[in-house]
Amino acid sequence: MDEAELLELVRGLTERVEGLEAKIKRLEVHADDVPEETLVAIAAAVAAYLGHRARRRQPHFTTGRNWASNTRRSQHTHHPLYTR
Repeated sequence: MDEAELLELVRGLTERVEGLEAKIKRLEVHADDVPEETLVAIAAAVAAYLGHRARRRQPHFTTGRNWASNTRRSQHTHHPLYTR
């Protein structure tokens, strides 16, 4: 390949990238109109299609008289992940 062919290829690729960037900008403008519930439903459908099995998790609340002191104790005994 000579230099003229390479320059022509680079020009062609540059035009394609600029065209794709313009399309992305237009899509970003339209994405603002989509409600969050719809995006979550689409993401869940894609994840299910790809085979991800979601787990529903129920919040667990500690019951008992000493829950505050137990929580403080667990926070004080927390060890940092990275020590030097």
